[in-house]
Amino acid sequence: MKNTKGKKITIIISVIILILVIATFAGYYYVKSQLEPRDEASKEKIAVEIPAGSSISDISTILEDKKVINNASIFSFYVKYNNDTNLKAGNYEFSPAMNTDQIVKKMQEGKTVVPAKLIIPEGYTLDQIADRIVAYQPKLKKADVLKTMDDPEFVASMIKAYPETVTNDVLNKAIKHPLEGYLYPATYTFKGTDVSAEQIITEMVKATDVNIAKYRDELTKQKMSVHKFLTMSSIIEKEATADVDRKMIASVFYNRLAKNMRLQTDPTVLYALGEHKSKTTYKDLEVESPYNTYKNNGLPPGPISNSGDTSMEAALYPEKSDYLYFLANTKTGKVYFSKTLEEHNKLKEEHITKNN
Repeated sequence: MKNTKGKKITIIISVIILILVIATFAGYYYVKSQLEPRDEASKEKIAVEIPAGSSISDISTILEDKKVINNASIFSFYVKYNNDTNLKAGNYEFSPAMNTDQIVKKMQEGKTVVPAKLIIPEGYTLDQIADRIVAYQPKLKKADVLKTMDDPEFVASMIKAYPETVTNDVLNKAIKHPLEGYLYPATYTFKGTDVSAEQIITEMVKATDVNIAKYRDELTKQKMSVHKFLTMSSIIEKEATADVDRKMIASVFYNRLAKNMRLQTDPTVLYALGEHKSKTTYKDLEVESPYNTYKNNGLPPGPISNSGDTSMEAALYPEKSDYLYFLANTKTGKVYFSKTLEEHNKLKEEHITKNN
């Protein structure tokens, strides 16, 4: 009986091993087949745009959607496994006749048809913009891009080139980055593949100068400097969760300033800390910085982000209200406004404390 039982166990183990061997070989050949060309005989040319800042997963999905590769997951794994992660953004022409290695090589060498677009979202800080610039132009180093942004000679050249927009206000020693708030969030395209940091940043400052032109008469009428305008709009940009709330949020900030109340806005604290996180702690609020609007009256010394048109318009044309407080529901993002601290604390208990 023992021999019979032993034989059965041996057979079962042998079958399991055989199944595993077959599965391994099947898996290997499946993966190998997915790395081969979709159609070796194809003469088709497929145009593919890989945006600056795309991750390996993003690139894999784009290539699969465009029917350049067979399987996005396998392509992504293969690239990461071989440490072939230096894939450059741009507009490419691929063929279904290309295998994975050929596609990877082409993207590593950056053999694009035309350069990719550089997309700068609204609300980005200079640090985040530097990341996008480096992703767009891999030859550049982030440290060098940031150095250019803060370079006194370069900043002086921007003041000289765009005196109505970039004024001596940016030279305040309390400001972390002179050009913060002056790089317009938009989509940029540059000719050629060897674009300098100076060229890119100059184009962004120029875009801000052009965009602000439509607001100049109103700024003059309100006796508001461009620097104050961009500082306020940058805070609104960081605080607002939806376009519809921005003008009312602006109203709250202006009402508080009129009453000599501190703005007490968390994004200024996070900017002072140089951090990106969803919640601020009581310890964070104690940071010693001219940007900390919990400890300092008035606006911070300069913008904390680069704002778009919606926030700019809110800064210039706020709603009229008596509101002095606002908060956003941590789950829904809906913003609630109140006139008194008592009302505010009640809303805080209902929409924030209970959700945590």
